[in-house]
Amino acid sequence: MGQYTPDDDSIIHHELSLDYPDPVIRAMHRAIRVSIRVMALMMALVIVLGVVDVGYHIYDSLKSPPFLQLSVGEIFQIFGAFMVVLIAIEIFINIRLYLGSNTLPIKMVVATALMAIARKVIVLDLEKTSSGEILAIGVVTLALGITYWLVGNSDRTTTEDT
Repeated sequence: MGQYTPDDDSIIHHELSLDYPDPVIRAMHRAIRVSIRVMALMMALVIVLGVVDVGYHIYDSLKSPPFLQLSVGEIFQIFGAFMVVLIAIEIFINIRLYLGSNTLPIKMVVATALMAIARKVIVLDLEKTSSGEILAIGVVTLALGITYWLVGNSDRTTTEDT
């Protein structure tokens, strides 16, 4: 059996083609495509529930004494909850882009990881965090920042060449 190449270049996700000659692999491709759609639906539900949770946290913090005032700790908890919802939105966008294109949006994935590490830094309790953990967070942040910059430069170079 020879190498399979799809006939139509407009097919999204050649690697999950529904035109593959082997019926077993075609069925698996279909199952994976359905699974990705189900994940997108579940992520949308998580985002809605996350927004409701953030609203509840704000309401709960404002109704307890002192009324209509937030402590610094409560503000950081709310910031953390906001960041979790924003990260979920980024993940949903990654899933949506994956469904609608033939490429993995690397820059978007790295941006999502940067947002996740930013959330960690925002809610970091320095009294409970060891110097090794802080160093590791710094190294990961630096590596992700350099990766994002390199991918961005690669995108600019590619568009200038065309």
